Amino acid sequence: MKLPKVVEDLTTSFEKLPGIGRRSAQRLAFYLLRVPQRDLDMFADSLTNLKKKTKLCTICHNLSEEDQCDVCTNPARDQRLVCVVESFQDVIAMEKSGSYSGVYHVLHGSISPLNNIGPEELYIDTLLTRLENGKISEIILATNTSLEGEATALYIADRITDRKATKPELAAIRVTRIGRGLPTGVELEYADDETLHQAMETRRVL
Repeated sequence: MKLPKVVEDLTTSFEKLPGIGRRSAQRLAFYLLRVPQRDLDMFADSLTNLKKKTKLCTICHNLSEEDQCDVCTNPARDQRLVCVVESFQDVIAMEKSGSYSGVYHVLHGSISPLNNIGPEELYIDTLLTRLENGKISEIILATNTSLEGEATALYIADRITDRKATKPELAAIRVTRIGRGLPTGVELEYADDETLHQAMETRRVL
């Protein structure tokens, strides 16, 4: 049976999503055919506006509707602590754990030579620039405990050490790594609240 082209096109679009195969994509397309047109219009508007109405925070690169995100503009947050994470999802996980009251820096990935992702593709240079605002006392490296995450954390720690060597006024900034509680290979966004709390509480100096 040949499906209408619009259904085939939608199925193909769904197939491009991570973890969605042909059959799952087709089920999603058929499901949307059954929902009320009003709900379908709302869904379409959400997709259309997804990138149009979101921005990257100009300070930390977190997802935001404004130029600066809610965390960076919140006067109750401790601006002296900067938690470096790989993704938006990691920020959400940390916030849900309730174990952290500082601000963030989102790298948008980790160093992965096999995937052609080098330091230049990540927001590392802007992190180094933030060091010079005179407010930061600690950088918490909370990248994932995968090989890529560990390599990224070590790379950033080395870059900060080099920056300190040329700028003595930065010498007091501590660089720490999240500690026990996170088994090797786990992704931050999938860790439970207590595990994240323990990892933050037992972070170690690099």
